[in-house]
Amino acid sequence: MDLAKFYRDQLFGDCLPFWFPRAVDETHGGFLHCFDADGTLVDSDKSVWAQGRMSWMLLVLFLEHERRPEWLAWAEGGLGFLENHCIDPADGRMHFHVARDGTPIRKRRYAYSESFAAIAYAAHAAATGSDRSATKARQWFDFFTDWNFTPGRIPPKFTGARPLIGLGPRMITLVTAQELELRLGKSRETSAWIDRCIDEIESLFVKPDLRVVMETVAPDGALSDHFDGRTLNPGHAIEGAWFIMEEAHRRGDSRLLRLGCDMLDWMWERGWDGEYGGLFYFRDVHDKPIQEYWHAMKFWWPHDEALIATLMAHRLTGEDRYLAMHEKCREWAFAQFADPVHGEWFGYLHQDGRPSSTLKGSLWKSFFHHPRALHLCAAWAAMEPARP
Repeated sequence: MDLAKFYRDQLFGDCLPFWFPRAVDETHGGFLHCFDADGTLVDSDKSVWAQGRMSWMLLVLFLEHERRPEWLAWAEGGLGFLENHCIDPADGRMHFHVARDGTPIRKRRYAYSESFAAIAYAAHAAATGSDRSATKARQWFDFFTDWNFTPGRIPPKFTGARPLIGLGPRMITLVTAQELELRLGKSRETSAWIDRCIDEIESLFVKPDLRVVMETVAPDGALSDHFDGRTLNPGHAIEGAWFIMEEAHRRGDSRLLRLGCDMLDWMWERGWDGEYGGLFYFRDVHDKPIQEYWHAMKFWWPHDEALIATLMAHRLTGEDRYLAMHEKCREWAFAQFADPVHGEWFGYLHQDGRPSSTLKGSLWKSFFHHPRALHLCAAWAAMEPARP
């Protein structure tokens, strides 16, 4: 099979036509994204991070595939909606959830919408040469890192009796800094953040003795033997694995490549369902019961991340076992998530692979994880694998 063609066909013949132009809100600007299986709008509310994510994805296609003016115009509409409606003037932070016209609905304690705004503005700067967008990209990155890494900045979720830190902020800082370097050029600041985040992921969250990547740990990296501390998210760790493999590729660093591959190997072992196929959403580090009732479900995005990570690992190492893992994931995911009638992927499956919902879009699922995977897999599939 021509994998590169397969992924290009999926992106431009199946995924993109489901979302556009129906996702473009011609009345209020920005993007609608809460769609049922056939594209019917289920909810007109908008997730703020979807505005940045979808703008970024359109701009990546504009930069790396074809300079279609409608893609640029739609992306600029998303950025305009972000700027005009999604920022809380009280503290400069972004909301999480707004009504169709931009009326604030919900604001959360964590800041991730800001990171997606940063990459969208960086891609816009690369696409248009806009110094203003380049400045905004750096400003939102600075805001994101300050909020997530300055002690005491984020309001506490729990009491201080059992402090924990998460993998998420380090992963997202890493990939955001990588994207800024790709679009705006290297800087001392972004390089320092990349080094710091890789070091903290490796030293605090990666546990070679347990063959695992933890989702949360104590500030010194110790395991917390409670529900929250033991819970693993295989798809999230596999996503972090390919961020590190990407950095290894950019640097030609074999040690970092081994780190990324170890993270992929260990979390594939932990996450793959030997009975029904697909990746579990949550596992317990000691195989104890998990408190989240959706732990055995199969969500769309971990499979998109696994497609990227396994194909990247094969092309960078030349090891055939990674191609076998990729094919196993590809065959299962496209058989279970894909909708041959209306296109795109369903978002949520039961453990046995049956859809648990007909949703194609929600406040969490939009034009991001799946098209990113299709785009990156098409690019990596076109590369010759390294000699092992």
